[in-house]
Amino acid sequence: MSKKTKYYVVWQGRHPGIFDNWEDAKAQIEGFNGAQYKSFEDKQQAVMAFRENPYKHIGTAKKQPAAPKNASLVGKPITPALAVDAAWNTASGVMEYQGVEYPSGTLIFRMGPFADGTNNVGEFLAIVHGLAHLKKHNSPLPLYSDSRTAISWVRNKHANTKLPETDQNKILFELIDRAETWLKNNTFSTKILKWETEYWGENPADFGRK
Repeated sequence: MSKKTKYYVVWQGRHPGIFDNWEDAKAQIEGFNGAQYKSFEDKQQAVMAFRENPYKHIGTAKKQPAAPKNASLVGKPITPALAVDAAWNTASGVMEYQGVEYPSGTLIFRMGPFADGTNNVGEFLAIVHGLAHLKKHNSPLPLYSDSRTAISWVRNKHANTKLPETDQNKILFELIDRAETWLKNNTFSTKILKWETEYWGENPADFGRK
């Protein structure tokens, strides 16, 4: 059986367009500041998406898997809420993160892309960014993240990353320092909750590029 073709829409890149293979699409976005892209299973769907605002498609949740028998033990996510997530390209090392209001899907913030990052660093920064945003606006919303590691870093007020500092990721280390300082100098009442992907489907702030 032949492999089904995927179509890649690049809204922001060196040469925006629709590509039928990842290598061509990757050439348009790798190292491009502010790249916006997403894959689609159907060409017609990709063509329609390319004509529309990218934020209508980027960050939307995928279909939810069937809930296991004990899903009732977890319950449903609290709404409304702020969900945060990060995306990390394992090949290029490019990382970005965002916060989305759930269930409306409204994009609250997006940062990146950043070179030489990691997913855990992005998840950590996303949580702290979300906490600062909610405190600034005196919002009672809870905050959801699907990263246990990042949640523990926030609780310890320290990003326990082994990421080496390079010329390309200095800004990331500056952001980490600022985030740790904010955590040490601020109090907050926001509930930081684990998004249970197994039961609820993809994190609402997922970039939809898997």
